[in-house]
Amino acid sequence: MKCPFCGDADTQVIDSRVNDEGDSIRRRRKCSVCDKRFTTYEIADLQLPQVVKTNGTREEFSRDKLRLSFTRALHKRPVPTEYVDRALDHIVQKMLALGEREIPARELGESVMSELKVMDKVAYIRFASVYRSFSDVDDFHDVIRDL
Repeated sequence: MKCPFCGDADTQVIDSRVNDEGDSIRRRRKCSVCDKRFTTYEIADLQLPQVVKTNGTREEFSRDKLRLSFTRALHKRPVPTEYVDRALDHIVQKMLALGEREIPARELGESVMSELKVMDKVAYIRFASVYRSFSDVDDFHDVIRDL
């Protein structure tokens, strides 16, 4: 870590403390050249990947937009909000675990479908009908048969 006062790279950590929430570390440092002290903070940089849409455009991942997809599919269905929150957490954790900078929208949609399939069959069919652009009753019949 470079000293902010003299720019020298030779600094040493004097003290380290984890904050109350446990999500960052505060470090007191001392420059070996100019003897000045300064504080640095260390936090985890978890960045969700960008979503690459089918037309090639990219947009930032939006948890709210994903929640809206669940809300529309689950409209008037007896599914607690906690289940939706848990499903959103699963999808976000899966995306973070991939470690990719970009994720195809198709993959995100498949993740939503797999969560809905476990959560509520009717919501799964609703989402699938829009997501897969069903054109006639036979498409619904095929999905229901697969369930």
